Amino acid sequence: MDIQTITNYFYQYGSIIVFVIVLLEYLNLPGFPAGVIMPLTGFWAVNGQISLREVLLLTELAGMTGSWTLYFLGRYGGEFVLKQYLKKFPKHTKHVENITQRIRGKGMKKYFWLVVVKLTPVARTIVSIPAGTFRMNFLGYTISSALGVFIWNAVLIGAGYFFGELILF
Repeated sequence: MDIQTITNYFYQYGSIIVFVIVLLEYLNLPGFPAGVIMPLTGFWAVNGQISLREVLLLTELAGMTGSWTLYFLGRYGGEFVLKQYLKKFPKHTKHVENITQRIRGKGMKKYFWLVVVKLTPVARTIVSIPAGTFRMNFLGYTISSALGVFIWNAVLIGAGYFFGELILF
């Protein structure tokens, strides 16, 4: 999906398309790169087509909806999904074991780690499945994810807003 197509959807459907596209990106679907989508929403905000507050709220809600979806996918089908994944990619076993150890860790350290992972491309969406599979505390998961999602979105949207403002003025 290219920028022109996304822009056309925005003009046609308004802010709801921001939610849908960001949700699809947080579900880790191919063709929805955050590095393109988030700055574009910031650019729309600087153009006055959507408020910055609205775009931050919509992208946070979309990010959390996607994160919760993958968390519950992991919670109710994750062991099967992980087994199939490791069968297909046995070299990733060590990486999955590392994630598992961190999720099962004690104290606040695991929640801080989750915030950091939510700032890491690709891993930020995938980590939700093992978090659900290994039954990470849902409230702790939600708070950590919300913070990581907000920081990630705000930085990328802010870049689009800042650079969009430079281009326009």
